[in-house]
Amino acid sequence: MQKGDAPTERKIQRLFRNPELAPKIKICNDFGAGGISVAIGEIADSLIINLDQVPKKYDGLDGTELAISESQERMAICVDPSEVEYFNAESDKENLECVHAATVTDTGRLIMTWQGETIVDLSREFLDTNGVQQAAQVTVTAARGESPLGHAIPSVAAEDDLEEKMEAALSDLNTASQKGLGERFDSSVGAGTVLSPFGGERQRSPVDAMVATLPFLDGYSTTTTHMSWGFNPYLASWSPYHGALYAVTESACRIVASGAKLSEIRLTLQEYFPKLGGDSKRWGLPFSALLGAFRAQNALRLAAIGGKDSMSGSFNDLDVPPTLVSFALAPGSTKSVVSPEFKKTGSTISLIKIPRDAEHVPDFVHLMDIAERIHHEIPKGTINAIHSLDHGGIATGLAKMAFGNGIGFHATASIDLFRERFICFLVESDEPLPDTFGAQIIGKTQEAAQFDFGEVSLPLDELLETWSEPLSDIFSESVEPVSDQVETFAKTFAHLPKSGSSSPRVIIPSFPGTNSEYDSAKSFALAGATPHIEVFRNLTPQAVEESLSVLAGQIKESQILMLPGGFSAGDEPAGSAKFIATILRSPRVADAVMDLLKNRDGLILGICNGFQALIKTGLVPHGEIRDPQSGEATLTHNDIGRHIARYATTRISSNLSPWLSGCDVGDLHNVPFSHGEGKFYATEEEIQQLAAAGQIATQYCDFDGNASMDPEFNPNGSIYAIEGITSPCGRVLGKMGHTARRGPSVELNIPGDKFQPIFKAGVGYFG
Repeated sequence: MQKGDAPTERKIQRLFRNPELAPKIKICNDFGAGGISVAIGEIADSLIINLDQVPKKYDGLDGTELAISESQERMAICVDPSEVEYFNAESDKENLECVHAATVTDTGRLIMTWQGETIVDLSREFLDTNGVQQAAQVTVTAARGESPLGHAIPSVAAEDDLEEKMEAALSDLNTASQKGLGERFDSSVGAGTVLSPFGGERQRSPVDAMVATLPFLDGYSTTTTHMSWGFNPYLASWSPYHGALYAVTESACRIVASGAKLSEIRLTLQEYFPKLGGDSKRWGLPFSALLGAFRAQNALRLAAIGGKDSMSGSFNDLDVPPTLVSFALAPGSTKSVVSPEFKKTGSTISLIKIPRDAEHVPDFVHLMDIAERIHHEIPKGTINAIHSLDHGGIATGLAKMAFGNGIGFHATASIDLFRERFICFLVESDEPLPDTFGAQIIGKTQEAAQFDFGEVSLPLDELLETWSEPLSDIFSESVEPVSDQVETFAKTFAHLPKSGSSSPRVIIPSFPGTNSEYDSAKSFALAGATPHIEVFRNLTPQAVEESLSVLAGQIKESQILMLPGGFSAGDEPAGSAKFIATILRSPRVADAVMDLLKNRDGLILGICNGFQALIKTGLVPHGEIRDPQSGEATLTHNDIGRHIARYATTRISSNLSPWLSGCDVGDLHNVPFSHGEGKFYATEEEIQQLAAAGQIATQYCDFDGNASMDPEFNPNGSIYAIEGITSPCGRVLGKMGHTARRGPSVELNIPGDKFQPIFKAGVGYFG
């Protein structure tokens, strides 16, 4: 079973970013299905693999299990024998295990040894034949049942009225909101995401494609990567041929709708079919699907560069639908990115349709022409928003575009809202599109948060509730707040700059699970500081001792200590950041930290996991490392009981801290959050004491800047909407929001001020 290890994968990322090390790697393979047999076995024609050298996840694995175990967080690299010691040393610096597990030979054989015995000895010449050649009979059958093409979404009944049809369309499991699932995945780490998964002020409009910039450590890139997918189970169950053809085409349309160029798309196909056995009709399912995919690829001139297949989707008498999912990827530019949420009121909404023939095959030539026109118009600002439609038709397309910013729609044309609209686009523009698009104007956006279709008006809030309900029991989007007590705090302080280093040194420890060290270092460097990332090594007792000594020394040489976000020790259930807190409490490190605060007027910043460590050690709110006391302020599990990754607006409630000297009380910032334990909790007495002292730095707030307990604005249910607090002197700041994850093209589909100037203020504190 695949079981990833994100902290270790992060370490490997850091190792491979070493500009001296990377060019020394001759060949590199990941440990996917097939494990060592494939990952190492593919590296060279002749090998001796010593399985006894392979680190084990679990005790008791025999030679066969070691040879074929999937292990996603491991990499097999081939290097010159003279570089082995170098790779061992560099891996150790990144807190990674590196072992010499195999040797390239010239025998023409793949040999594996385990416990002193040879358990595999195969000729490479035999392996290269792919073993026994097989043949199968293929019978392609006609499509089964009535075609879903040209008809309404299956859940919509013809006899229902408009309101019932809309409810049925939005409730379909293939159309309903997946926000509760999507928020479990961190899209802001790395500060490269151009389109948030859910856009608009209300973060409710799902995007057509993932768009991110290239991950530069210095400076910013305007080059983007776009990725989308296409697949519809209704269509694939009716006809595997059409299902695959439309999967390829739909994935391409979604890339076009995000702003990339159709001709630059490349594909990867993922197939999943019933167990085939010797049944020729079953063999006909993947055969016809691949024919459909090829038809679309050939017509659009798009190559597939990889893929994965599975023919085991059967259990007793249950079979999976014939499944071919197309994933499309393309390069692009931040100047051409567009998102689907309605941007303004009074805009023109147009429908672009691609003709199909009698066999439901799209006019691919026409599609390529339209795609080129769309790509040409987007940089000119002609198109405000665009959405690639699917089986949900215009009805669900309009809803998804409207939900993000709460902008309504008024229909000006009579049109079938509920029939499928594969390979069609809805476009928002200030003026009607050029005639060359052949677009049909269907309505206008409006300030009233409702859909008006003739005499029928449907409130957006009711439609949103319908859309959010189907998966709410499995992937909940919000819960009722535990407390309704809230107060908007405000404390203003004057600041004088401290004379000292114009380029203060910042020490950024990277612990197991840390994932924001690069974002933090980049933010400090741009603010004029000199950041240094120090990896804390803990694979052996000696490594821990050495790391404690090095960290203490680094703190003594620095003016700022930054504890970045991530998931300490995998964000274990016993409590986030307890590993970091334990390190900070060790005598050598604790002495260095307190010397930084008490004797050298240094600064400390902790974000997310770093904030959790600060509060567990007492550095906030007390300003010193002390033993925890029962009932003191803490951070605990989010009210919703799961990880949350989304943006939230925070309000500056006090500028006591030098970190906030560049802000005015009342300033609002839209900041990304990603945590499972971010709920701030304290007694009423302690909260009032913190407020009186100006130690409540930031609060979650609504669009008007009022502190709020509404889960739409307060993602974790923090008491009194508290997002960040400081030490009594203000020089230690702990906050949950990832202020470091910022950039000129980050989350373009979410409005608000994303630049919170805490790094510039921290550097400016030193003169």
